[in-house]
Amino acid sequence: MHVHILGIAGTFMGGVAALARAAGFRVTGSDRDIYPPMSTQLQALGIEITQGFEAAQLEPAPDVVIVGNVMTRGMPVIEALLDGALPYLSGPQWLSQQVLAGRWVLAVAGTHGKTTTASLLAWILEHAGHAPGFLIGGVPTNFGTSARLGTGHCFVIEADEYDTAFFDKRAKFVHYRPRTAVLNNLEYDHADIYPDLNAIQRQFHHLVRIVPRNGRIIWNAADTRLAETLRMGCWTPLEGFARAPHPEARWSARLTGDGSSFEVHEGERLHGTVRWSLLGAHNAENALAAIAAARHAGVEPARAIAALGEFQGIARRLQLRGTAHGVRIYDDFAHHPTAIATTLDGLRRHVGAQRILAVLEPRSHTMRLGVHRGTLAAAFAAADAVWLYAPADLGWDAGAVATELGARGHLAREVDALAAELAGVAQAGDHILIMSNGGFGGLHGKLLERLQARGPV
Repeated sequence: MHVHILGIAGTFMGGVAALARAAGFRVTGSDRDIYPPMSTQLQALGIEITQGFEAAQLEPAPDVVIVGNVMTRGMPVIEALLDGALPYLSGPQWLSQQVLAGRWVLAVAGTHGKTTTASLLAWILEHAGHAPGFLIGGVPTNFGTSARLGTGHCFVIEADEYDTAFFDKRAKFVHYRPRTAVLNNLEYDHADIYPDLNAIQRQFHHLVRIVPRNGRIIWNAADTRLAETLRMGCWTPLEGFARAPHPEARWSARLTGDGSSFEVHEGERLHGTVRWSLLGAHNAENALAAIAAARHAGVEPARAIAALGEFQGIARRLQLRGTAHGVRIYDDFAHHPTAIATTLDGLRRHVGAQRILAVLEPRSHTMRLGVHRGTLAAAFAAADAVWLYAPADLGWDAGAVATELGARGHLAREVDALAAELAGVAQAGDHILIMSNGGFGGLHGKLLERLQARGPV
């Protein structure tokens, strides 16, 4: 059967492509902007990709078209799809029918931490011999891929609250029917589709409604919005977690320093100490959620703790891209003020007094709409200097945020000029944290090249 995927280069749809290929389907696809790590993964799978969304790609007609949520009415390929009455499904719907049916689904939801928690959970299950399938919005280094079918009964999925497709405006995660659901946190995001936080909260409650009585909801007990959501009605046993002891938290952590080690407590019981390569209190929370979810699937905490000690990280999550003459360049996916602040806090705890130069591309729909501009400056509290990329089509005045940052704030209008400016001010011992949910015009590579050509300072 020939499956054609529209919007194949997104992390979710690229994962769907990998699963379809592994399941024996012939897979092709199309997209506009394709960059690592998904471009690398699709190339390795030998999947034929068409650039753009013209109608001709549907000739000859595939057996089914899987439609990504980046697709809209008016695109030539969508109009041809509808005019031709070709069979089509959304990615989540296809996944539910072809991959998740009959499996123990462990779904990880939340505004932040989904990719990390899902990666940790998949690795714990793998380490314990469960051979899980998974679909994650990133590439865990331990696996080298964002998706696989797996041979075991469990399937871990990053459960996104973004809408499903132009013809299905429900959140993606309602299609997954999890037996184990992780709720990491709940904040306002996706301003292009949700008018306010209450609208997102209702979608999260739709997820709560479909978790069975013999399932489990693992939730962040310190998150007041999640508590409100659960009070709207819950029919499933709950297990709370929090980074510090909390009345409703069964699981808690005791951190030391930068979070590269922490104790895991279940009530008054100490299960052991995680010593790993990740940083920050937020990642300790992610680990607690993964440990609790894995226990529901049959993995004892001691085994989970041992697995976390062998976890190697995730592409684009505080990933060291390179070092040139003592300047370290990191790549991170952060694109929400909370994620920016927690990432910077973890790095600050790790590097001490060394300089952190933070660089942000406001690329997500919510960022480009300027929804978070009032809280953005405060998110950079742990940075010594901040560069905001403000192209002409940004849609709001990033200069006001730069002004709020004072002498630490800088604006950049063009990627090459930004690389040159950063290379000019960077010194040995600096840490440059580049944050974007896209490719940022190849800034990481351009900056490394300029630093290497410049020589030591």
